[in-house]
Amino acid sequence: MKSRSRRLVALFATMAMTASLLAGCGGGDTPAATTDNAATTDDAAATDDAATTDDAAATDDAAATDDTAAADNTGAAADTNSTPRNETLYFAGQQWGTINDWNPFSTNSNNPMCVQQKDSSRTLIYETMFMFNMLDGQLYPLLATEWSWNDDAMTGMTVKLNPDAHWSDGTPLTANDVAYTWDCNVKYESSLGLDFSNYIAAITAVDDATVNIECKLDDAGNPANPLKVQQLLQQMYVMQKAYLETVEGRNNSDKEAMKLDKMDDLVASGPYLPFFDDDQKIVFIRDENYWGQAASMWGKLPAPKYIAHVIYADNNAGQIAMEAGDVDVAQQFTTDVQKLWEEKNLPITTYIDEPPYGECATMPTCFMNVEKPGLDQVEVRKAIAMATDFDQIIASAMSNQSPTFTQVPRSTMNPTAGEQAMYDHDAVKDLQFAGNDIDGANALLDEAGIVDTDGDGIREYNGTPLSFKAECPDGWTDWMASLEIVASSAKKIGIDIQTFFPDTNTFYDDITTGNFEICMNSPSGSSITNPWGRCMQFMSSQYADLAVNWSGNWSKYRNDEADEIMAKIPLETDEAKLKEYYTRLNEIYLTDVPSFALMYRPELFYIVNESVWTGYPMKDDGSNIPPTDCTDGYGIAALYNLTLVE
Repeated sequence: MKSRSRRLVALFATMAMTASLLAGCGGGDTPAATTDNAATTDDAAATDDAATTDDAAATDDAAATDDTAAADNTGAAADTNSTPRNETLYFAGQQWGTINDWNPFSTNSNNPMCVQQKDSSRTLIYETMFMFNMLDGQLYPLLATEWSWNDDAMTGMTVKLNPDAHWSDGTPLTANDVAYTWDCNVKYESSLGLDFSNYIAAITAVDDATVNIECKLDDAGNPANPLKVQQLLQQMYVMQKAYLETVEGRNNSDKEAMKLDKMDDLVASGPYLPFFDDDQKIVFIRDENYWGQAASMWGKLPAPKYIAHVIYADNNAGQIAMEAGDVDVAQQFTTDVQKLWEEKNLPITTYIDEPPYGECATMPTCFMNVEKPGLDQVEVRKAIAMATDFDQIIASAMSNQSPTFTQVPRSTMNPTAGEQAMYDHDAVKDLQFAGNDIDGANALLDEAGIVDTDGDGIREYNGTPLSFKAECPDGWTDWMASLEIVASSAKKIGIDIQTFFPDTNTFYDDITTGNFEICMNSPSGSSITNPWGRCMQFMSSQYADLAVNWSGNWSKYRNDEADEIMAKIPLETDEAKLKEYYTRLNEIYLTDVPSFALMYRPELFYIVNESVWTGYPMKDDGSNIPPTDCTDGYGIAALYNLTLVE
């Protein structure tokens, strides 16, 4: 196990080779989580003496300081391709090509550093009402301070906005902006609008600081899905009404034209604005007038003046740059990551000091098509799962960057503490399997009468050999290695599994149309809708009936009781009852085994180099900031705690 002091030894060694950098913005309090009814930004205290990096001295290594000093927040500069190293936080693994636009309605932005609306939305430029924290499953205030249901039936929601919030042009951010953003998402059929309009009837402004969200109701008068309404709070970017009207005007409110508009003249509310981009690099610059420096929010500006991402050719190029100190934060899988500090003595660290090194939140899973003969038998499915050598998968394919299934027994829950507490572990203890149980799998098949009758080493069911094809995309080496281990393990129990690695487009065509026997895919990770959403992805017959299925339950599994329970969960608020529901869902899932997880995996990989910046979130550091790369959801709080290495 490495320690903080051990990392500092490597850090001091690196410092001897670098110029001295002056300290930037220090740490400070960050907003507390909000509940249904509580406003909780009071603890985000302002610190009068919290210096920003504006005045940090440029070093000899930081070229073009004089040029970049002339830059303003509109993005004009003499030389925007170079920024002072001691003012710039460099990333790798998030941006893989030239950006197309800055448009949240677009389906082809290729601009994830700016536009990435998900459960933990990336809020460097555009902002959401709340930030999701994967560590505790809570929503934290951003543009809004609190939310509450309008009634016990959860037919509507009231959201209170932070009155300090304003746009980059200095005008106030109001409830009219929120309402108009929603209307445009629906009107122009953005991906977000198409999804959430199934659950939300309308969003209206009650007054400048109050938003009302009206839920869609079913025939019985119940809201369609309160969990999805909550999800919108952390996912939808709020955009300025006046700016949207300008974009509508130049596009004649044409739906397709609105989605293609580059929006490079954007007005946003976030801490950064576009500064420079080409086919080699993208750079954001801090908005010195950012509203979040108010005492009601962060109380100061983020430490880095610039956010930059070089567009690397591949993971290897990004890793080389990270090892050289040219990258500060890397969202990349690195095999045997511990060798970077244990053998190379680099000032590089991960969120956790020891395996699995990251906060695992998703579960790449082996889905078995239950409509295929042989796989329609639960004994066959469970025998394949029992025989699979999961420890080998974790050790080789994941280089131990996953807890084992002995450490975190399998369920529909990810391995975070919040989700693990939501079901009764003892109730499903007898249904667990940790893998590599060849004797148990053989006994299960023998007892079911599924045996090898012709002596060729392959068992038959109804006279047909148990022979299946397992697939995942070519080039996804850790997944490919995992399926090879599944196949090798199955051979030991008389089941023939041949691996098949098509190109990515073919794979997704196969999985979405059900044209497969066994495949590997990942359900969703951390979300305000989970574990309900993930249970849906594992078991909902709603997805099994789709002609083209991108949503989940690729096994095509059907269970009426599971469907009934999953329909109740979004309407239930009693924690004891929810635990009862989730426990029963796990009993069903582990009994019928329509699919089984092969590993736990971080939702985002998180590796940091502390040769320039330090103060990154680490597990058990007391910050409660998640390892979402200083950019996503509540992870952006990290930017306010960074300091320069002295």
